[in-house]
Amino acid sequence: MVKMTGSHTMQYIGLLLLAAILLQTIAVAVTFIYFSNVLTTMKETFSKSSVSCLMRANLRTIKGMDLSSAEGKDDPCWQVTQQLHFLIEKSMSNRYQKEISSAVKDEVSRVLPSLVIQDQDAHPRLKVAAHVTGSYTPDAEKDGGGPSNRKVYGQKIHSWESEKGLAFLQNVQLSDGELVVPQAGFYYIYSQTYFRHTLMEEEEEREEDDSASTETARGKPMLQYVYKKVGSYPVPILLMKNARTTCWSRDAEYGLYSIYQAGLFQLEGGDRLFVTVSNVSTIDMDEKSSFFGAFLVS
Repeated sequence: MVKMTGSHTMQYIGLLLLAAILLQTIAVAVTFIYFSNVLTTMKETFSKSSVSCLMRANLRTIKGMDLSSAEGKDDPCWQVTQQLHFLIEKSMSNRYQKEISSAVKDEVSRVLPSLVIQDQDAHPRLKVAAHVTGSYTPDAEKDGGGPSNRKVYGQKIHSWESEKGLAFLQNVQLSDGELVVPQAGFYYIYSQTYFRHTLMEEEEEREEDDSASTETARGKPMLQYVYKKVGSYPVPILLMKNARTTCWSRDAEYGLYSIYQAGLFQLEGGDRLFVTVSNVSTIDMDEKSSFFGAFLVS
């Protein structure tokens, strides 16, 4: 009888253990299902939030979607994505505009200083420019250059045309063959003179100077000088000089050669510019051959 009672007790305990294990298994399963549902809900909520759009967590959905379509507008990330796209596009556009504008301005100022782009808010700058051309004059006036001034080299050219043909003056005065600049700044100055030597003139010069050899007569030097006068200095200041010696054929009736020079110089208001040459009587004063000018750069 005791043995039967002990057998029943063992069976009862086994059933209890089995029931406990079963209940534990069910509890674990229920807990797993519960937390799975919670995680799924959190994932969906996060996927629909703005943070998901910014962190590209919903990239797979957005990437294959046409944001301009009606389906795209129903997506929670549509507005955020559109706004973000607009802000990025606007920011990049402004940045590239500034970079391109700066790059173009730097390149233009490097290659063509006279075309430097000014700020729109800056006051308009006074336009200062002059281009005077050769003017034919009677022989008496043409030879009026006379001997070289002790203060300068060569003979000064007086007969510049300032109004007719290609010539013009803009906020610059022409006085006694000299250009008078109105204000301080950097000026681009240029000058060209066209030399015409005739065989008759060379023979006459050689007869006047018995010591001059035939080689010297045939190798006539041509010189051009550009000077400026300043009020604070009594002697004109040489800015540019160009020279050339050319020999012509004995069979040629005349020889032709042009000298051109230019440069950028800093001037003050009231400074005067003028050109001298080795021999004024040899200059061909055609407006397209001999000219002189300057314009304000900055």
